[in-house]
Amino acid sequence: MTEAIKVFDQWDAAGISVKDPGLERYLSVKPILVPKTGARYAGNRFHKSKINIVERLINRLMIPGHKGKKHKFTSGHITGKAQRAYNLVFEAFQIIEKKTKKNPVEVLVRAVENGAPREELITIEYGGARYPKAVECAPQRRVDTVLKMMTQGCFQKSIKSKKSAASALADEIILSYQMSPNSNAIAKKLELERQADASR
Repeated sequence: MTEAIKVFDQWDAAGISVKDPGLERYLSVKPILVPKTGARYAGNRFHKSKINIVERLINRLMIPGHKGKKHKFTSGHITGKAQRAYNLVFEAFQIIEKKTKKNPVEVLVRAVENGAPREELITIEYGGARYPKAVECAPQRRVDTVLKMMTQGCFQKSIKSKKSAASALADEIILSYQMSPNSNAIAKKLELERQADASR
């Protein structure tokens, strides 16, 4: 009998299911020993959906995206080095396990489900005037958005502070898992949905 594959060779992801039916096809928890496929799916449509959610978090940590059309963070942990991001997530998972006494992969999956926005705003133009319009968020974009908000929240709390990036990331995931408004992902989700609701 073969031994089950575990994420980071420590945490079993086999029994974890995605409870949000909208994200089921777009949030992969397929067991993987080393979450680094090396762009195996790059160039294929919806390729990101096949990548394990832990690897997508690692990829997002290397390039967290811009804030207000400016790349606010340019140094520190944002080096594009996969090994550094890999170590950061591994350390954050150990902190999550110690604090919650639960499987950190499952905590991450629930945090992503909780923080994924259902609606967002677009701008439409009528005769030179611009109006905000609420639209439903596509499932793959929901996962991308929540990962971006989590990593940006992590870096905001760790840059120019004594708090380590791993500790900040662990706190961000736990707060999102608990649906706490102190989480950057949950706060941004509620703000987006409130704005979308107001522009109907």
